[in-house]
Amino acid sequence: MNFAIRPATKADCKDIWRLLRDLAIHENMLNHMMVTYEELERDAFSQNPWFESLVAEVPEENKSKEGFRTVGLAVYFYSYSTWKGRTVYLEDLYVMPEFRGHTTNVTKRLGIGNNLLSTLAKVAREKQCVQLELNVLGQNISSRSFYAAKGAEDITVRDDWHTLRFDAQSLSNLDFLENGRKGNLM
Repeated sequence: MNFAIRPATKADCKDIWRLLRDLAIHENMLNHMMVTYEELERDAFSQNPWFESLVAEVPEENKSKEGFRTVGLAVYFYSYSTWKGRTVYLEDLYVMPEFRGHTTNVTKRLGIGNNLLSTLAKVAREKQCVQLELNVLGQNISSRSFYAAKGAEDITVRDDWHTLRFDAQSLSNLDFLENGRKGNLM
């Protein structure tokens, strides 16, 4: 079975949102998915997009049980390491379970995840990025193994880096104007 990896277009936004929702369900994190389809479309396909995506498509005759041709995606954006330089950050890589390489159906062992990651590596090299970063849930052993087999290092263990996050409320609390301080912005 053939498939194609290509940059996402605005016409793919409903499929991107569907796949991201599937990923949230798969990771038992649906209650954390707050982005709406409209926000996703705005943030991906505005004049200055916040992120980019690659999608994996299968031919009509190989569509999913639910009738979908778009069966995988990689969502990424650019970042900068003050120590290393240009960085691409992989926010999400997801392939519908029936199209994953570890499926028992040998005819479906397509390598879609491998190809999404390889295509992203090519994009990163074209943008002169020196590294690709991502986070993986600790409980997601298969994904951690997938990335490690391709050369990714777990810097949590190696360098003792910890990912920290300020949620919306904490971000508001940090805002010096919200806290009654007055000053000049640069």
